[in-house]
Amino acid sequence: MRHTNGNYEAFARPRKPEGADEKSAYIVGGGLAGLAAAVFLIRDGYMKGDRIHVLEELEVPGGSLDGKAVAPDSFVTRGGREMENHFECLWDLFRSIPSLEVEDASVLDEFYWLDHDDPNSSNCRIICNRGERAEDDGDFTLSKKAQKELVKLWMASEDTLEGKRIEDVFGDEFFESNFWLYWCSMFAFERWHSAIEMRRYIMRFIHHIKGLPDFTALKFTRYNQYESLVKPLVSFLEDKGVRFEYGIRVTDIPIDFTGGNKVARKLLTEKDGKAAEIELTENDLVFVTNGSITESSTQGAHDKPAPITHDLGGSWTLWKNLAKQSLEFGNPDAFCDNLPQESWFVSATATWQNGEIDPYIERLTHRELRTGKIVTGGIITVKDSNWLMSFTIHRQPHFKEQGGEQTVMWVYGLLSNVPGNYVKKPIEECTGEEIAQELLFHLGVPDDKIDAMAHGSCTVVPVYMPFITSYFMLRSPGDRPLVVPKGSKNLAFIGNFAETERDTVFTTEYSVRTAMEAVYQLLDIERGVPETFASAYDLRAIANSIYYLSDRKKLVDMDLPFVEQKIVDGFVRKTEGTYIGDLLKGSHLV
Repeated sequence: MRHTNGNYEAFARPRKPEGADEKSAYIVGGGLAGLAAAVFLIRDGYMKGDRIHVLEELEVPGGSLDGKAVAPDSFVTRGGREMENHFECLWDLFRSIPSLEVEDASVLDEFYWLDHDDPNSSNCRIICNRGERAEDDGDFTLSKKAQKELVKLWMASEDTLEGKRIEDVFGDEFFESNFWLYWCSMFAFERWHSAIEMRRYIMRFIHHIKGLPDFTALKFTRYNQYESLVKPLVSFLEDKGVRFEYGIRVTDIPIDFTGGNKVARKLLTEKDGKAAEIELTENDLVFVTNGSITESSTQGAHDKPAPITHDLGGSWTLWKNLAKQSLEFGNPDAFCDNLPQESWFVSATATWQNGEIDPYIERLTHRELRTGKIVTGGIITVKDSNWLMSFTIHRQPHFKEQGGEQTVMWVYGLLSNVPGNYVKKPIEECTGEEIAQELLFHLGVPDDKIDAMAHGSCTVVPVYMPFITSYFMLRSPGDRPLVVPKGSKNLAFIGNFAETERDTVFTTEYSVRTAMEAVYQLLDIERGVPETFASAYDLRAIANSIYYLSDRKKLVDMDLPFVEQKIVDGFVRKTEGTYIGDLLKGSHLV
């Protein structure tokens, strides 16, 4: 497998790999990574669809990209994904998937036209004091000390950060900044998460620093991501004859290690309480989604909390059984055991069709709610919320079956085990109605109206996800297995718990990238995998980020210590009339 960039290989078609007609595939997990692997097997590996089997333990495909109606008056999504223009593998995938909405167009065409006509932006990112926009919303408010800590993290190598938490590399001033508030609420980082993962995010998205406060960096689908992304993928694969089997759990995969090679020999499965075995040869390729952030999710209701659970479920159990066979298959314990109790575990979906809630949203967004266009443009975070609550309203309708007067909002609290400001209970113990009360309190609804509005104006469905922030837990080299372990002939790991170069977990891009790498390696496909976008090596992106991270100050106005300021002033003078000087001007630093 090779990484490549540019359009020379991006638009080229590989030839059929040798022996492709003799191979078949078993894909364990029907989430985005598994679906993407099936597409790449067909499109680039020329594998017949009826030789591909997708084994999914749930009754529906899509994994974490979900969305469903739970009653005529309520819907639920466990979460949503933020996307950007440099998800190279994701867009490579969806250029080949026909749209279900627009005739003679791909999903990528549909998505591009949607964003072109209705580009994303946010008019309000932070609120406090019960519905007031924060005065410094839009600024990063990083102190000099915090800026230096950020630069130090940027300059560090991953090796030096092993075993370090985010709170080990930043001081209190950093955590009091708007930058951290934007960052942690947008990406779901906690202070005790891995400093390595935070550094990867900074390196990966440095080109989007300007768009972090107003979300101009982001792109969203027209509907929920199950309808906009999963359904077209499944339709394409079913048309190609791919075999989907639901309600089946793969419990273990015995591996033959003879001669230094690794060959998956069996799939041990359970369905409807019955155990079975699927015999494998080297020509039977196996793609395993190891681990899942939405595994064992539970669902509550407006009148009851989502049950708290720590059940490992199928994906984690399978990974643990594989890890027992070889250290090269990773260490799932690092991600699924001993998660801090304060971690994010609960999200909720609110549905309302009573217009009395609308004004509290529209005064923040300066937009009407149900026009089919962008509303909040991403999450709005409540700065003084004990739960560190955030909420978002995407384009409405968010579900095709949604009523014309209904609005769907997604809500989450980053801190799960602390009492709320209005509801004196942790969010993980709250009913949907109690979550609605807390939300309405922070939106500025008068105290004497909160309970009645929460009871009669909306329906809120909470979900509990015991592993939702597992991606960012402290890890060591080898804890995430390589996509294709050394010596593997027919086994690959895909999804956000497999290890790939430079990219960031908790993204749709990571799922698709690992799927592409797995297929291209096991089939020896003669086409490069697009490299992770290299904005961290672009001087323009770095200079631009300096300007915005300093809250739009020029170099001469940065209030540096006397000696440092003199050095900067001299540097600016010496670069006048040079390429570097032009670069600094283009980034507004001079």
